[in-house]
Amino acid sequence: MAFTNHNGPRPSRAQCMSKLNAAGDALYVIGGKWRLRIIIALSEGHKRFNDLQRAISGISARVLSNELKELEINGFVIRKVYTDFPVSIEYELTPYSDTLSPVIESLINWGEMHRQRIMHMEKPEEEAAIVLEEIL
Repeated sequence: MAFTNHNGPRPSRAQCMSKLNAAGDALYVIGGKWRLRIIIALSEGHKRFNDLQRAISGISARVLSNELKELEINGFVIRKVYTDFPVSIEYELTPYSDTLSPVIESLINWGEMHRQRIMHMEKPEEEAAIVLEEIL
């Protein structure tokens, strides 16, 4: 059932509420500015904390730490502690994180399409001038 189809049948209130709850759950787990970026950075393979911080420009250590904890709680990331000297910690994706692949691919495709649309969109003043020329 498409919820953006303006010509088709509208969903019932129960269907709408169910979909809103499901979307809310998904956004709670993967939403925000950083979580998908962390998952994408880890898709290259396991990384140490500082490697992740370098890979994701603009993220602070505190925010990265909190986001990694949330991703671990939700089953997307494993934290591995190596007790050699010096102690090192690495993060890697779980097999469960693979379930996000279609979501991430769709978001990337949509983001690329949207960026192209915005980059090639004419400014409102230019659009008005073209419309005015067509009328005259």
